[in-house]
Amino acid sequence: MPISVYKLYFSPQKAYFKKLKNILGFVPGNIRLYQMAFRHKSVAKPIKEGVKNSNERLEFLGDAVLGSVIAELLFKLYPYKDEGFLTEMRSKIVSRANLNQLSRKLGFNELIEFDARMISYPNKQGSLLGDAFEALIGAVYLDKGYRFTREFLLSRIIKPHIDIHTLEITETNFKSRLIEWCQHNSKDVLFVQIDNPEGESAKMFSVKVVVDGEDCGIGRDFNKKSAEKMAAEKACEYLNI
Repeated sequence: MPISVYKLYFSPQKAYFKKLKNILGFVPGNIRLYQMAFRHKSVAKPIKEGVKNSNERLEFLGDAVLGSVIAELLFKLYPYKDEGFLTEMRSKIVSRANLNQLSRKLGFNELIEFDARMISYPNKQGSLLGDAFEALIGAVYLDKGYRFTREFLLSRIIKPHIDIHTLEITETNFKSRLIEWCQHNSKDVLFVQIDNPEGESAKMFSVKVVVDGEDCGIGRDFNKKSAEKMAAEKACEYLNI
């Protein structure tokens, strides 16, 4: 009996396998990776001092894989555009707003485990879906490998759900939006470059947005301006702008 048939019809977790199959289009191998991908830190248990079995590490990995696939796609799609244009386009595609929307459209919201009390705090939900999306990509990569993950993203996610040419003419300048909002509401805003987390490349820029003394978002990228834009986007989500 094929292992996929067993998982779908005879496994104790067959209902979960079927749900993932319907959403993703394939039968997962290591189901624990996918369960972790949809587990928010608010319900995760400690597995070691300072580390929980949440989706945060998978999110880190998925972000890198997603960025790589998108970068290759844009490089081939726009052979005469410069690095600045490609970086801007990648930021639009992987923006938290876009990933949140994709996650909801694909039905990931039905799978995410999180503390129900978060519902009372919209600011804390801003990146919940987008984070799970990236974590899922990390899970698929570990389970199936890069080639499979690349094909999954291109054929199952990007082609049917992302209109790249529409994004090209869409303005998503979160930094300008944040600055204008702060000026309108008489708030001080600072973009502060901070040290990278331990083990992260020294070539990576980490930028923190501080609004009236409150940390509102952190962005990381190999381009400083892109890191500022990512941080501004997270700050806009945090502040419900």
